[in-house]
Amino acid sequence: MTTDAVDEALTRVHHEEWARVVAGLARRFRDLDLAEEAAAEAFAAAAEHWPRDGVPPNPGGWLATTAARKAIDWLRREARRGPKHEAALMIHDDAPPPSNGPVDDDRLRLLFTCCHPALSLEARVALTLRLVGGLTVAEIARAFLVQETAMARRITRAKAKIAAAHIPYRVPSADDIRDRLGGVLAVIYLVFNEGYLASDGADAVRVDLSDEAIRLGRLLRSLLPDDGEVAGLLALMLFTDARRAARVSRTGELVTLAEQDRGAWDRALVAEAESLVQERIRAVAAGRDVAGRYQVQAAISSLHTAAPTAQDTDWPTVVALYTRLAVLDPSPVVRLNRAVAVAELDGPDVGLAEIDRLAGVLEGYHAFHVARAEMLRRLGRSGESRTAYDRAIALAGNPAERALLTRRRDQLAR
Repeated sequence: MTTDAVDEALTRVHHEEWARVVAGLARRFRDLDLAEEAAAEAFAAAAEHWPRDGVPPNPGGWLATTAARKAIDWLRREARRGPKHEAALMIHDDAPPPSNGPVDDDRLRLLFTCCHPALSLEARVALTLRLVGGLTVAEIARAFLVQETAMARRITRAKAKIAAAHIPYRVPSADDIRDRLGGVLAVIYLVFNEGYLASDGADAVRVDLSDEAIRLGRLLRSLLPDDGEVAGLLALMLFTDARRAARVSRTGELVTLAEQDRGAWDRALVAEAESLVQERIRAVAAGRDVAGRYQVQAAISSLHTAAPTAQDTDWPTVVALYTRLAVLDPSPVVRLNRAVAVAELDGPDVGLAEIDRLAGVLEGYHAFHVARAEMLRRLGRSGESRTAYDRAIALAGNPAERALLTRRRDQLAR
């Protein structure tokens, strides 16, 4: 096997097996630090041995066995230093190796542990990307524009809090899933949004983060195949990611949905997302489910994607869905998005009136000023539109979005 083939196999296996190996170790040894370190050592051993010996027939089993041996070796070394590790070694030294088959409950357990509500949102994101996603500390720090040492401390503190607070590491019960799944989905969606439209830094898009969020969404879908909100979030991310190739121009400027080349959208992703939406529509129609916020957002994305042009969008249904979404999630951002859709249906004056009702709560949100600038532009109020664009540009962190807003502002008649 060539070096390139081995490297490709290592990358693929890392994506497929990292969470499985870490989760199995965490279940067996009840120590997240040990699980992470042993898994990393196992993958390092694979990088050393596989180019020489070839990729084993069961790479996941090889990694799980190697990681377990690494963990036991570490416990043996530490057993000489104190009774705590000696007791742990007595429990685990003769334990059977982890199963080489699917250990879905282990991965679900790990995901819910990383997203425990006792942790801060920043800690949940970092821990999920590290332990479930397998990203390095350096990669996570770079993605969120913090120093690597600061990110390492954040992850270490999160693991220490899990240990100190005795957060249970177990298969989530039905009540756990119902009460905490929303927090898990929020973490995955936050990671996706940061990748899809980076909030700061030189890169307009961080593909590694959006790809990782979709991978986590697929994993969660495989673990909870009957949950409508899991399917809804995955569909929403797939619809959005399908437009990736059309979102930034060759000059580095963000391209709005209305102006995108729809022929450049990834139709395979669109088809996958649409099948999920149709599945949920059938479930709701049959009374087996009630549509939640992610399912409604996915349905809105489906309407946008199905239209041949922006002008052909089914705006009455979009507005109706946003009205439903505002009941499920009565946040100012949802109301802002609804107002923009209302403007397409009833005109910019009606949309602007709804947007201006949000001035007190969204003053520091750049998209609020973008929406105002566009409505004022359509109404011919160029001076006010310019002021709104200026405020939006000052608040926007994404370089591609700033480029678009600057051009739109500079096109206004003085």
